[in-house]
Amino acid sequence: LYLLALVVWLGETVFLSFVVAPSIFRGFPPEEAGRVMGTIFPAYYRVGMVCGAVLVAAAVYLWRTGVASGARWGLAAALGIVMLVCILYAGVAVQPRVRELREVRHRPDAPANVESEFQRLHGLSVQLNSVVLAGGAALSVLAAMAMRRAER
Repeated sequence: LYLLALVVWLGETVFLSFVVAPSIFRGFPPEEAGRVMGTIFPAYYRVGMVCGAVLVAAAVYLWRTGVASGARWGLAAALGIVMLVCILYAGVAVQPRVRELREVRHRPDAPANVESEFQRLHGLSVQLNSVVLAGGAALSVLAAMAMRRAER
C-alpha cells in the first residue's frame, strides 16, 4: 500500500506538473487554460489527499509494528505528513480561493488587488506542489534503499 500510494501520488504530481499543465497552457488561450486546469484541480487534490493518507498510515504501521526495520519508516511518515499537510492546504484553502479569483480577474470591473492576490496564491500553490514533488522524490530514494537492503 505504501509503494502504491507513493507511485500514484508522485506519478500524478509529475504528470500534471510537467505534461498536463504545460500542454494545456501551450494549446489554449490563458483564460481558457485556467478554466481547464480549474476543472482538473479538485480531482488532482482528492487523489493526492487519499494517497497521502494511505502513505502516512502505511509508513506509521511499518515503523510502529517493526514489520520493516529501521527508523527510515519514521522519517517516511514524518515526510509524508509534511506532504499531506501541503496537499490538504493547497486543496482545501488555496485552490478554492484561486478558483474564485480566476472567475473575477478578467472582468473589467475586477478590484485592483485581484490579480496580485491571484498571483500570490498561484505562487503558493506551486511552492506547495514543489514540496510534494521533492518529498515524493525523497521517499522514492528511501524506498529504493529499503528494497536494496532487503535484497541483501
